[in-house]
Amino acid sequence: MSLSETPLSSQPLCLEDRPIKPLPSDRLERIEAWGMNTSVLAYVFRPSTLEGVREVFALARQHGRKVCLRGMGRSYGDAALLAENICLDLTRMNRILDWNPHTGRITVEPGATIGDIWRYAIEDGWWPPVVSGTMYVSLGGGAAMNIHGKNNWKVGPIGEHILEFDLLLPTGEIVTCSPERNSELFYAAIGGFGMLGCFTRLTLQLKRVYSGLLEVDAFSTQNFEDIVEQFERRMDSYDYLVGWIDCFATGRQLGRGLVHAARYLAPGEDPVPAQTLRVEYQELPDTLMGFIPKSIMWRLMRPFANNLGMRFVNWAKFTAGNTIGNHKRVRQSHAAFAFLLDYVPNWKWAYKPGCLIQYQSFIPAEQAERCFSAQLTLCQQTGIVPWLGVFKRHRRDRFLMTHSVDGYSLALDIPVYPHTRERVWALAKQLNRLVLEAGGRFYFAKDSTLDPHTARAYLGEETIARFAKLKKECDPEGLLQSALSQRLFPTLYE
Repeated sequence: MSLSETPLSSQPLCLEDRPIKPLPSDRLERIEAWGMNTSVLAYVFRPSTLEGVREVFALARQHGRKVCLRGMGRSYGDAALLAENICLDLTRMNRILDWNPHTGRITVEPGATIGDIWRYAIEDGWWPPVVSGTMYVSLGGGAAMNIHGKNNWKVGPIGEHILEFDLLLPTGEIVTCSPERNSELFYAAIGGFGMLGCFTRLTLQLKRVYSGLLEVDAFSTQNFEDIVEQFERRMDSYDYLVGWIDCFATGRQLGRGLVHAARYLAPGEDPVPAQTLRVEYQELPDTLMGFIPKSIMWRLMRPFANNLGMRFVNWAKFTAGNTIGNHKRVRQSHAAFAFLLDYVPNWKWAYKPGCLIQYQSFIPAEQAERCFSAQLTLCQQTGIVPWLGVFKRHRRDRFLMTHSVDGYSLALDIPVYPHTRERVWALAKQLNRLVLEAGGRFYFAKDSTLDPHTARAYLGEETIARFAKLKKECDPEGLLQSALSQRLFPTLYE
């Protein structure tokens, strides 16, 4: 059945025309962006069934409220926030619905996390084909943002490995989508930041692995020119590539960093695959050096959570990697290599009493060196230097609201304090101009600072018009909204 054949409500009453009625006060909670840079009060509902989701939609209509979908809340900005409205938290809908250990196809509810999936499948010799830097991302949220990993240039984003999904529209209808069935909605809902409907069932194709280990090579690079050259030269030889950038380095060392390149082991290379593929082997340790509880590590990081301390940390990391670790080869578990953000629980708390944004831009390959050099130079000139920079290689994809380019991304963790917030947002506007001039793009899961003009400039009027048309068909009342959608696409609700 095509989307046009799907029964939709006719002549719905606009939500804005309905009086707002009070919701139960015991549902009111403060919800925070993962970067801690914004928070709202919202009425939180956590259904565990499909009918429960329908009931929340009905409740929103009765009370004249909008609904914002939320998974694990790992978006850095306001993508899963909507003040004084309903937050539909899907974390309780986390069941594994079907698993085929012979084909590697797994079907889950939207609240199942990357961690849930790899733990379920790894002992059968399968691993998620695309993972983010944290395993605590729900598949529904990951699909809504079309997450990418350290292998994007090779396998694309998570959406390219989703075989099929069911989408519950705000009208109450369920539409099944795949690349062949309702394909327009398939390529728009994935990456559609939760504005077209609620994922209720997703089928993902996993990656066959023959060992719980990866072979990882580490090497240093001296500047942006060098890291781009190294990536281009090694893309055919590895399955993963990721670079760390010292954002404090200047001059001829601007953009210097360390790169980790990893490949899967072929059958027979691991003498004990049954052991390394065990969940217990993959789990990240709870302690550092065997005795320091990781739960307190963020407190030990706090003395360094300032420009002077992070300048030293970046210098020490590069120096050690450039001397001791340069051209070093090790074998590392999949989880240890993939989930660096999970090594230190609540590491972001080291930023308190401030917060952070992550500014991530995606730049075509021929413009990447120049644009990223200009970005870091501008940051240094304004005195707002990112404490962390992460460098990745990407390729284009077919998704409507895509952030992808045939090129590179640089993700910058920028600290924010009450007295610097205005300056950080002003800096982001200047960085945006550099990105647009280079033909670059942005990523909704990381965004906190974009405006409607910038969104239109990189997506294009035709793309936004196509998305708006689908929005009107799938959600004629404008029931699904978020602070991000209101900030970037106010015309969706006109």
